[in-house]
Amino acid sequence: MHLLDELQWRGLLHQTTGGDELRTHLEKGGRVAYCGFDPTKDALTIGNYMPIKMLRHWQLAGHKPIVLMGGGTGLIGDPSGKDTERQLLSKEQVAKNIEGQLRCFSKVLDFEGENAAIIVNNADWLCELGFLDVLRDVGKYFSVNEMIKKDSVKDRLHNREQGISYTEFSYMILQAYDFLHLRREMDCTIQIAGSDQYGNIVAGIDLIRRDMLDTDKDQFRGAGITNPLVTASDGSKIGKTEKGAIWLTDDRTSPYAFHQYWLNVPDEDAGKFLRWFTFLDQKTIESIEQKHSKEPHHRASQHALADAMTEIFHGDDNVTRCNEAAKALFGGDVTSLDAQMLGEVFAEVPAGEFAKASLGTEAASLVELLPQTELCKSKREAREFLKNGSVSVNGEKLSGDIAADRILTGEDLLHGTTILLRRGKKSWYASKWQ
Repeated sequence: MHLLDELQWRGLLHQTTGGDELRTHLEKGGRVAYCGFDPTKDALTIGNYMPIKMLRHWQLAGHKPIVLMGGGTGLIGDPSGKDTERQLLSKEQVAKNIEGQLRCFSKVLDFEGENAAIIVNNADWLCELGFLDVLRDVGKYFSVNEMIKKDSVKDRLHNREQGISYTEFSYMILQAYDFLHLRREMDCTIQIAGSDQYGNIVAGIDLIRRDMLDTDKDQFRGAGITNPLVTASDGSKIGKTEKGAIWLTDDRTSPYAFHQYWLNVPDEDAGKFLRWFTFLDQKTIESIEQKHSKEPHHRASQHALADAMTEIFHGDDNVTRCNEAAKALFGGDVTSLDAQMLGEVFAEVPAGEFAKASLGTEAASLVELLPQTELCKSKREAREFLKNGSVSVNGEKLSGDIAADRILTGEDLLHGTTILLRRGKKSWYASKWQ
């Protein structure tokens, strides 16, 4: 399947320039494409994953991907999609953010072999440019009349209170120069980006065309490929939850939380997400969807999606651990969880700290303890819940008078620190004993 057809089938192709000329250009292997990444944070989210995946499809098709880190443009800030001026970052913060983001790319791209991906930093050339050089050699090719028509600029110009500074207005020129530089130095002919960058891509192509006026007219100048800005069926941003963003590194989002995010996507999004985010082939995805449609309650699409995405960023071992943890959680056998997974699974449940010295005493009786948690309001309510079998300790259900007299001891501690209390099927509380 031609690369463009592959992207089209997956729903990843939004706009292209070049038409049939681009398709012909890509029929020969070894073409070079780049995608730029804005170092506004020291890590990347699911929302940042799409262009990385586009570069991987590029690589799988026999072409060479370039990851461009915006060490130079990051000092300016991209106005695209922003209705207010960006806060300028220091050189030190930009460098720190780049270092943090670099962790994510090797999870998806191959940096060895014939079509090995490479990483460049546009600070290496942009910071060497003099202001007069930019105005004389680059700026002369940009029409202000055309620049103000770009969405990233036009939207801000209509906001009379905020407007747009010359600093952000010049971003388009710098990004266009990136494309020109890579075209000259690395024979890079394609820029890949989200659909909000289309205007900047076109500006770069036009700059290349002007720079190559004296070359062979049949020589391919450059083209752009954009992916849609992906959203869920309800219009919300991908990777955003009530508790914050879903990150691609385990220091921000645990493997379990990452796995759970994909496991809980709605049915109307699951099939689409399989195409967008995984590398499963067409036959496999269609088979999963058929299985899902026959038995939707088994959520085959969500399970396949969660496993595939977790494997990419956290490895096979964590796929197994996450599935075992989910089984243990919903089956009640939480004692099988190792210390790390125990912390990941119960990271978001209500928790409190208690004195380990009180274990084995009346102060650690469930009747005394439960009202100190979010599981009940009073000792009377605690006794009622205990007697009717609504409470469990570490997944073990309690009931009757024995339950009402239950005192927690050191033997109840999981990994020497934690005792898990539950009321009903879903209300958990993690008591931490110090």
